[in-house]
Amino acid sequence: MAGYKSNWTEVPKGWEDPLTYAITTRDANLLETVAHAAEAGEVALAYQPILRADTGQIAFYEGLLRIFDPAGRIIPSREFINQTEGLELGRILDCQSLEIGLAALKDTPGLRLSVNMSARSIGYPNWMLTLQRGLEADPTVAERLILEISERSAMHVPELVTYFMRDLQARGVSFALDDFGSGYTSFRYLKDFYFDILKIDDSFTRGIAETPDNQVLVKALLVIAHQLDMFTVAKGVEREEDAAWMAENDIEYLQGFYFAAPTLYPSWAKSNS
Repeated sequence: MAGYKSNWTEVPKGWEDPLTYAITTRDANLLETVAHAAEAGEVALAYQPILRADTGQIAFYEGLLRIFDPAGRIIPSREFINQTEGLELGRILDCQSLEIGLAALKDTPGLRLSVNMSARSIGYPNWMLTLQRGLEADPTVAERLILEISERSAMHVPELVTYFMRDLQARGVSFALDDFGSGYTSFRYLKDFYFDILKIDDSFTRGIAETPDNQVLVKALLVIAHQLDMFTVAKGVEREEDAAWMAENDIEYLQGFYFAAPTLYPSWAKSNS
């Protein structure tokens, strides 16, 4: 067609199609940005409160990793976590998240905080050293620290996770199983893990007040959690009616934009400055 100019750039040999090339190039550029931010220390935690469903009081906060690109824009971890999970870069980011979280716990005596980690970091010496130093720096930190492990990550090395959890739980650290229901949990391992908290994936909780199928699934997850003595957190709560349904159906804690968005500047941090 005369005058038409394609939006596709020329695809190098060896690539099947322009879309695959574009996605791969985008991911490579993103990884480069993340690696640069990690090396420069351009990382932070954004804090989102988790509230008691019965009283509305804040029970604890989750620290969510954020990086800053060269232009100063904030990139949330969901944009790169899958790409970094199997790389050493993922372990470095876990170290940085933990270090920031432990410092916040040390500086704020009344704070209880959850920090995300990959099960792969259990075998990473720098991560273990960071954890050990943080627990030794303040004897109250362990009982106020919650380590969140995603369902998919926990299933990667279940035996290692089990022994790791038992050792740290004896020291007072709590554990949360994140994104429950989104992966392929082996119930054979679930009963051996002894997680303290089960976080129900937001794919089940969004719009739950008008979604009978999700109501049935969440009630089934609640039976599992309560049978195994785990507290439950509903993620992705964005509407009043959904929050009400979950509170009426014995979910103990709620998290989502309906209550508060993650922030780099929580009120308790301001009071420390």
